[in-house]
Amino acid sequence: MEEVRLLQEDLFMWFIMFWCVVLVGLFGIGGFFMFRKFLKVFPKADGKSTLDWEEHYVESSLHLWNDEAKLMLNELVTPVPELFRPVAKQKIAGKIGEIALDEKAKSINHDLIIRGYIQATPKRDHKFLRKKLTSMEIDMTPYEHLF
Repeated sequence: MEEVRLLQEDLFMWFIMFWCVVLVGLFGIGGFFMFRKFLKVFPKADGKSTLDWEEHYVESSLHLWNDEAKLMLNELVTPVPELFRPVAKQKIAGKIGEIALDEKAKSINHDLIIRGYIQATPKRDHKFLRKKLTSMEIDMTPYEHLF
C-alpha cells in the first residue's frame, strides 16, 4: 500500500515537472515573438519605426488601389493563417505602396503587386509563395531575379 502511494506521488511530481517545462517553453516562445514585434516598433535612425514606414506607404498609396488590386492582394495572402493575415497584408501592402511611390505609378497593377509580394515575403516562405503564384497561373520568369 505504501509503495502505491509513493508511486502515485512520483507520477504526480513528474506530471508537475513536465508542465513546468512546457510552460517555461511556451513563455519563452511567446517572449521571443513579442521581442521581435518590439524591435519593429522601436524607432530607427530616421525617427520612424518599420511599422511607421509600412503605415506611411499604405496611407500614401491608398488612392492608387482599385478593387481588382485589393482582390488580388486578398487572394495572395490566403495561404497565411487567418490569425496573421492582417499583419501580412499590411506588410505586403506597405512594400507594394513603397514600390509604387518610388516608381511614381498611376495605379497599383498586377506587376507591382507581385513584385511587392515577393520582396515583402521572407526567404523561408518563398516555396509557399511560388506554389501560390503557380496555382494562380502567374508566370514567374520575369520575377526570378527577386527570389
